[in-house]
Amino acid sequence: MNKTILLAVATLFLASCSGFLDRYPYDEVSDKTVYSSASMAEAAVIGVYSNVRYDFVNTDNVALDAYSSVLDPNTLINYSDYPMLMGTIRPSSGVFLNRWKRLYETINRANDVISNISSVPDMEEAVKECRVCECKFLRAWTYYQLNCLWKGVPVYLENLAPSQYMKPRTDINGVWKVVIDDCTDCINSENLPMKYPKNSADKGRITKAAAYFLRAKAYMWQKEWALAEADLRSIGPGGYSLFTGSYADLFKLANEKCDEMVFSLNMTEDSGNGNVYPYMYGSVRTAGGGWNRYFLNTVFCDSYQWADGRPFSFADVIPGYNTLTPKERSVYFYRNGMTESEVRECTEYGAKMSEYLPSGNEARIKLAYSGRDPRLDATIITPYEAYHGGTPTDAQYTCRFPFRATEDSDLKTQFNQYALYCIQKFVTDGRECMNPSYNPVDVPIFRYADVLLCLAECLNEQSASNLTEAVGLVNQVRTRAGVAALNDGNAWNAVSTQEQMRSRIRQEKHWELACENQLYFEELRWDTWKSEKYDTAGGLTQVWGDPVYQYKWDKAYAAWAIPSSECEKNKNLIQNENWF
Repeated sequence: MNKTILLAVATLFLASCSGFLDRYPYDEVSDKTVYSSASMAEAAVIGVYSNVRYDFVNTDNVALDAYSSVLDPNTLINYSDYPMLMGTIRPSSGVFLNRWKRLYETINRANDVISNISSVPDMEEAVKECRVCECKFLRAWTYYQLNCLWKGVPVYLENLAPSQYMKPRTDINGVWKVVIDDCTDCINSENLPMKYPKNSADKGRITKAAAYFLRAKAYMWQKEWALAEADLRSIGPGGYSLFTGSYADLFKLANEKCDEMVFSLNMTEDSGNGNVYPYMYGSVRTAGGGWNRYFLNTVFCDSYQWADGRPFSFADVIPGYNTLTPKERSVYFYRNGMTESEVRECTEYGAKMSEYLPSGNEARIKLAYSGRDPRLDATIITPYEAYHGGTPTDAQYTCRFPFRATEDSDLKTQFNQYALYCIQKFVTDGRECMNPSYNPVDVPIFRYADVLLCLAECLNEQSASNLTEAVGLVNQVRTRAGVAALNDGNAWNAVSTQEQMRSRIRQEKHWELACENQLYFEELRWDTWKSEKYDTAGGLTQVWGDPVYQYKWDKAYAAWAIPSSECEKNKNLIQNENWF
């Protein structure tokens, strides 16, 4: 999909976005105008894509990965945007309603194209079929998200009059069938390609490979491991493979259309059409200024292994570290040459200042971050690591504690009163993009690395006899990352049982896919979300483990609440359990 064409039509269709049940009759306009010509029909198709892109081009949106165990929202948005994490949410919350309406708006747009594009007089039949498949996939992807969150929703496969949107919820397996059926139609189409060439104007449109992957994901939710395996095995032969460069370079503009990207969303360096990751994830020093809406969870950051595969512990570098309280061990993270007032403040905070090395403190803690899984440095700005920023100048900025406003080279964030792990992944390097809200790098949704890890999971769940092949698939991802292979002869990398392999695959997914807004869905699928997010991650903490705030669980959170206003409009909707 040519980026220039996308920009030209996206604004028109995003401007028409409104609540699903509150829209003006869209079909009347479509029948008379939109489907009278191929150019207008193509614009309608891109309008569906535009709605899918909303999550990544709007600075007011919330990141789904902040619900996962890898990210934590900052202290300004934790209660307002993530009340479910803080134990303060109700079914009337805009968190539920806004996502519900936007996802159904995408379905509405997709249904419109699917129902009407056949009437376009000047469009080739093969193109019509291809566009229908694209919209069926996007409809399936939207129902996938709805089903992950709500565990059963009303299904509409054609647009109705506003008063007719009164269906009850289809159960969770029934919605998976809808996803599978739409993906199957895509896969069976002779006119939908498996892959577009890298330089094709259609690069970024839906392909059969994306449909195979999405159908496999739906099968995995149903534990239909053999069916998912078959779909996942179909993707590689279609021309997809791991990016052969470094993990960090995979997310740069030059490599946005590499063979690893099974499904990615086109972005352009224009208002409303660029990805907002640098704004959401970046800091004050990011070119144009980021807002640190999210930080990486400390427990997650500490989970990254040494490059040889050994589990990491600060005690490997600093003997006795684990015997101290979080406040006491904050001393190990302080900068060299602290002033008397800084020492006094840190002492009052509770740091064990007898352990402080005035001229060697920084070097000591840096040893805890060197020699680790390279994805750590690619994802996280670690203490005393230089970040290449762009504000106010193109320069190196270093993450130091305590922060000094007088030091121009200190990494400035929106929350320098805390020592937190800032995000490196997807954040602008230097001045390669001067507006953090208009970043032109395409957003990956499905990557081949995840294909390999999903295939390993499917094999492992079917039989212990598949262990060797599953290990080999995971090792492809680890080798590209620069981490030692499993079962390489070292005891710490040994894997011999299904349970051990299951744990390894899930760990690997977290390290590989962090910040890509896929892990929340996976933690829900594994039924590990409560244990990983609330019990283990626990909340936002400083790098030494002292809590900034903590999460509060309620049993209702296992499935999102149907928005109260939707239940009022449609009396056939039954609320999820434990929501009042």
